[in-house]
Amino acid sequence: MTEPGDHPLVTAVKPLVDAMGAELLEPGLAGQDDVLLAWEGEDVIAVRLPQLSDSLDRILAALERRHGMPLAELDRKAKQAVVRTLEARGAFSVRHGVETVAGALGVSRFTIYNYLNRENTPKGD
Repeated sequence: MTEPGDHPLVTAVKPLVDAMGAELLEPGLAGQDDVLLAWEGEDVIAVRLPQLSDSLDRILAALERRHGMPLAELDRKAKQAVVRTLEARGAFSVRHGVETVAGALGVSRFTIYNYLNRENTPKGD
C-alpha cells in the first residue's frame, strides 16, 4: 500500500493545505474538528484547519510577499487596496482583526475604519 504522504490525494491537496496554514495528519490522529479526506472509500489523510487568527497572520505575510516590502511601507493607495483585499477575505470578522491589520499597515484603527467606510460609501455621497 502507498504511504499516506506519497498518495496522489495528498500530493494534490498539499499546496492548498500549505497556503491555508493547515496541517496534514494521519487519519487515526484526526480530532472531531479535523477534516478526513478519503480516496475510493478509504481515509487517506486528515486536515487540521488553522485558527482564524493564524490565518490572518498568514494572509498578511502573503500580502507582504506579493508587494515585496513590509505593508507599513506601502503608500496610502496601496494600503487602501490591501484593506479592500482583507475585507473581501473576511479579515475584519476575526477578533482583533482591525487592530492586527492596523499594526501591520502602520496606521491607526481609525484609519482602517476610514478606509472601510470609504469603500462602503455610495459614489454620490
